[in-house]
Amino acid sequence: MKKEIHPKYYQTDVVCGTCQSVWKTASTRANLRVSICANCHPFYTGEQRKIIDTEGQVDRFMKRLAVSQTRQADAARRKESTVQKEPKKKSLLKEIYGEESESQA
Repeated sequence: MKKEIHPKYYQTDVVCGTCQSVWKTASTRANLRVSICANCHPFYTGEQRKIIDTEGQVDRFMKRLAVSQTRQADAARRKESTVQKEPKKKSLLKEIYGEESESQA
């Protein structure tokens, strides 16, 4: 290995910003902070906590979802109304020879 081309390697503590848990790791950064860790993340804990939505992203998503669902329902209703079964036309043989030609064939 060449000397003095590799970054400095630190034994550092990682601190979770949510639950304040600390664990040791090695990194090229001296101090590490994470916003959420496996100790407090709902996926790992199995708890369903209330989603903290500071930017309104969940509300915007729910509005877009509702609009999308109403558009899909309207499109389905329009499709059902336009796709009505047309009455069957009499076959040309029935028109020419009458009902008897079908029983003879």
